[in-house]
Amino acid sequence: MTENKRIVLSSDHSAITLRQVIANHIAAQGWEVVDIGPVTAESTDYPIHGEAAAQHIVSGDCQLGIILCGTGQGIMMAANKVKGIRCGVCADTFSARMIRQHNDANMLSLGARVVGEGLALDIVDAFLSAPFDGGRHSKRVSMIEALEG
Repeated sequence: MTENKRIVLSSDHSAITLRQVIANHIAAQGWEVVDIGPVTAESTDYPIHGEAAAQHIVSGDCQLGIILCGTGQGIMMAANKVKGIRCGVCADTFSARMIRQHNDANMLSLGARVVGEGLALDIVDAFLSAPFDGGRHSKRVSMIEALEG
């Protein structure tokens, strides 16, 4: 895995603008952003983008990922099909913090039609600033990983 703080971002067509706002926000915090698109508003399929972002994480290219679609649900479901991914949809900062602290989530999913820009940035900050607590949670994360086969 790379030593730099690298994060992959992807979305479907419905979330391009919010994805770009998030990319600029986290780049200003020192993250190297790997934005894998799309760049046009032409309709595109969120499973392709969720899986592509997830591959950047499992390959070790990026430590974390943020993915977006209209609700955040579909793209999250696609990403979670990739072995090694723990992605949660969040519409509040508490959940974003907890998926990192308790579940060692390596991806965050957001719904561009659910949260506004200000809340989305707060959710991203909560996700990125929360460390994994380990301890009793490590056992539970291992149990989740065992479900992958």
